[in-house]
Amino acid sequence: MCGIVGFTGTHNAAPILLDGLKKLEYRGYDSAGMAVLGQEGIQMVKTSGMIKNLDSKTQGGAALPGFAGIGHTRWATHGEPTDVNAHPHMSNDEKFAIVHNGIIENYAQLREELKAKGFQFKSETDTEVIVHLLDLYYEGDLKKAVLKTVSRLEGAYALGILCAEEGGRLIAARHAAPLIVGVGIGENYFASDVTALVAHTKNVIYLEDGEIADITPESIVVYDSLGKTVEKSITRIAWDIAAAEKGGYDHFMLKEIMEQPNAIKSTIEPRIQNGEVVLDDFSLTDEDLKKINKIMITACGSAFYAGSVGKYVIEELCRIPVEADLASELRYRNPLVDEHTLLVVVSQSGETADTIAAMKECKARGARVLAVVNVVGSTIAKLADDVIYTWAGPEIAVATTKGYTTQVAVMDLLAVYLARRLGRLDDQRYGELIEAISQFPSLVQRAIDLNPNLPALAEKYHGHNDIFFIGRNLDYGASMEGSLKLKEISYLHSEAYAAGELKHGTIALIEKDRPVIALACHEALFDKMMSNIKEVKARGAQVLAVVLEGNRQIFAEADDVIFVPRTEPLFNSLPEIIPLQLFAYYVAKANGCDIDKPKNLAKSVTVE
Repeated sequence: MCGIVGFTGTHNAAPILLDGLKKLEYRGYDSAGMAVLGQEGIQMVKTSGMIKNLDSKTQGGAALPGFAGIGHTRWATHGEPTDVNAHPHMSNDEKFAIVHNGIIENYAQLREELKAKGFQFKSETDTEVIVHLLDLYYEGDLKKAVLKTVSRLEGAYALGILCAEEGGRLIAARHAAPLIVGVGIGENYFASDVTALVAHTKNVIYLEDGEIADITPESIVVYDSLGKTVEKSITRIAWDIAAAEKGGYDHFMLKEIMEQPNAIKSTIEPRIQNGEVVLDDFSLTDEDLKKINKIMITACGSAFYAGSVGKYVIEELCRIPVEADLASELRYRNPLVDEHTLLVVVSQSGETADTIAAMKECKARGARVLAVVNVVGSTIAKLADDVIYTWAGPEIAVATTKGYTTQVAVMDLLAVYLARRLGRLDDQRYGELIEAISQFPSLVQRAIDLNPNLPALAEKYHGHNDIFFIGRNLDYGASMEGSLKLKEISYLHSEAYAAGELKHGTIALIEKDRPVIALACHEALFDKMMSNIKEVKARGAQVLAVVLEGNRQIFAEADDVIFVPRTEPLFNSLPEIIPLQLFAYYVAKANGCDIDKPKNLAKSVTVE
């Protein structure tokens, strides 16, 4: 949700904090602020709106001199996105300033307790109780005050703490929210994400739940919740700052769409060796596999739609019952899960709150957990029994593209891998599927290049208020993600429906000139889809059809056509989504939307 950053060293802190906040803006952009310790104590500037407002207000950081500071970009939860609710928050005596990502669930109780003790509150946020607790407990020992404070907090938090009486010392603390410490030379950092750090250092320490980092320019000491020192290893970040920059594109989203062939290559190439799918990071033994009688896939948002595609493919190839569940529902419904269940958890960030909660619930019931994540060292990766990293690289645009397609590629790999180990594939079929997966990078590039008319189609359809997607089988899975992309960044009302359900209510919404995007790449069901297209055409709909390259039958009914390159039918969902990503992008551009930072959304949903 929110993004936090901290710096202590020998350079002016504010410009470094601003740079970090710009890299973290995808985590929230309702407001932003910084607090810097200078000669006159802690100086703070904060403002509603995007980070450019903070940049202007601080003259690029020049108006906040000092060598240690903290910054925050906000996705509002408690309290409207106003100047006063923006972070950092400062204690009444201006001794402490803090930034916070997360939600404090018992803040109302703490607020009343602190008000009774004479503390005055300026904001509506849950965060402000933390800074007053610090002030209450501080008696010259900062570590002790922090330990007492966090022991009172219920909920999720990543905290950055600055104290006017502690010089260049920063405290970073986490529970159920990501936080990373950057290791420099004569300077050190913390941030919610490595994207804020990689321009300054590639050496990082991943904090675990309950850990507290005591950070000065010369040292980093990590403690557990009892105050005992914890030995931490330093991880080297593999990618450089160019991966987190636009590289000449107008938007990160377009850059990330175009990066998909290489991202998918990074995902699959190391895992296909000598004509075999090799998943060294999946330690399930043959004996373990024999015990599995059900596979469950859980995720949120686009990751759930990738999991829904995985359900079709795994069930078809492995002949094992597969369920796909929204994590936000699974965690509350007393699921039928035991030691014979393989739970596949899908998440780009590895920090999605509902997904983590569902994962913990199922693991407590005995399920074996396989995580499909992008971010190394994330909470989900650490909690899982096994991890398959997608290796998509950093994804800055809030609406995921390469994150989704690399997840789908992993689901396809996993399906083939499991089916082979279960004896469901003979040599010929196994070889055909592996060859098809090996062609994914070139397939996706072909999907990017195949429809140069997409900007023109976007101009035709962008003025509509409602757009429907329909599809069957795997096409339905892809239609859900296509619809989500469109609504996320263009703000058009868009919904996806199983085409066979049209007569069960949806057709009542079809009227003259209503756009319907019909996915019809499943050739075995093409005739059924043609019937559905005729149904909506009979009621005046404009049909934009998505079909396999070379299909000419579609011209008899569709108003416009998008072509998808041919591949193994089970894998159609991968190339199929590419033109829908581009269509959504160009529609949003035609509507003048902020494509990389759509309103009310954040990249990683780390709170419920």
